[in-house]
Amino acid sequence: MSQPAHEKLLDEHTHEAIRKRISDSPNGMYLRDFVYGAIDGCVTTFAIISGVVGAELSTKVIIILGFVNLLADGFSMAASNYLGTKADRELVAKARKIEEHHINVIPDGEKQEIREIFRQKGFEGELLEKIVETVSDNQELWIDTMIQDEWGLALSGSSPIKAAWVTFFAFCFAGLVPLLPFLFSSSSDQTAFYYSIGSTAIVFFGIGTLKSLFSVEHWLKSGLESLMIGGLAASVAYGVGVLLKGIGS
Repeated sequence: MSQPAHEKLLDEHTHEAIRKRISDSPNGMYLRDFVYGAIDGCVTTFAIISGVVGAELSTKVIIILGFVNLLADGFSMAASNYLGTKADRELVAKARKIEEHHINVIPDGEKQEIREIFRQKGFEGELLEKIVETVSDNQELWIDTMIQDEWGLALSGSSPIKAAWVTFFAFCFAGLVPLLPFLFSSSSDQTAFYYSIGSTAIVFFGIGTLKSLFSVEHWLKSGLESLMIGGLAASVAYGVGVLLKGIGS
């Protein structure tokens, strides 16, 4: 490890830095919402374009269906993410009420649950009993412990509204990219389609690379994985368009 990196790591682990980091309420992580929206927006829009081109329909159809997808599907995804995130927070609130009721009605039983939770973490004997006593003396800590270790839920999470907006923005932003060559290109539909393929591939790869910044996965592997998934979806749509282009003729 280089000296500057080592010094930075030491600075992040001073007593004050640790206390501040642990005591601060964690902000919602919206990377999942961004990646989820961006990939789906890019995939669905380019899939529509591929299907229309495969069916040899006009640029007008590409633009109309593309923008319908951006607005309608983008809103649908945002609404679904809002409801899903809200449901997660409501589950935590429900668990909190249940545990509060259990502590008030059967405190000894709840203490036994705390004892078992920490026993499974490797504590025993006098130290275990001290932990049980400390946790059960603070009802908020007691309930928080039960929510995390018995229910397996996170105490904090994303704002449903923010998660929905991030999803919608990412969907529209990434989904617009495949359409741009058809909006501004004076070339043939086929040439515009080639430009769309290239720009969409860059977006897929970029999303994967961005995702790797927040994981242990190598950026190249993550980028290629996203590119492969997007390319597969587009290939399927193009193939369907080719197969169905003669319908109604």
